[in-house]
Amino acid sequence: MTLSLQRNFHGPLWPLGLISVATPGIPVGFMNLVDPAAYKTSVVTPTLGSEYAVRAHEMVIQAYKPGLVHGMQFNSGNVYVLVAPAGGSGNRDDSGSIITTLGPGQTMFLESAAMNFNVWSPYTFFVDADNPGDGVMVTLIIQ
Repeated sequence: MTLSLQRNFHGPLWPLGLISVATPGIPVGFMNLVDPAAYKTSVVTPTLGSEYAVRAHEMVIQAYKPGLVHGMQFNSGNVYVLVAPAGGSGNRDDSGSIITTLGPGQTMFLESAAMNFNVWSPYTFFVDADNPGDGVMVTLIIQ
């Protein structure tokens, strides 16, 4: 089965797909699939044809992964939503980088205040997991 790779930089919805952790303890960036070279972190990005960095007013983060046959299934263990480290390891053992821990099948909504210009950059978020192959399904809501 071929998976879609959306590059809907301007929204309003942008599913990033499964952000899967291959090796527990080594976090994976949310934008790993759609922009692995991180071109869209800066204001000038002629490579991808847009003049603005990616920002989202909301992120939907779900602790699921594709099933073996159809649909989605629960992860095997916990996944950890992280921000970049500030002197620590930045992985599932660094409590100073963990935003939340999601058990199998849980969902998190990370929202900014209405009409607030302090929006989220998905480049600053990572995921780590207890088990290889676990991860999160992430959808950006861009307004």
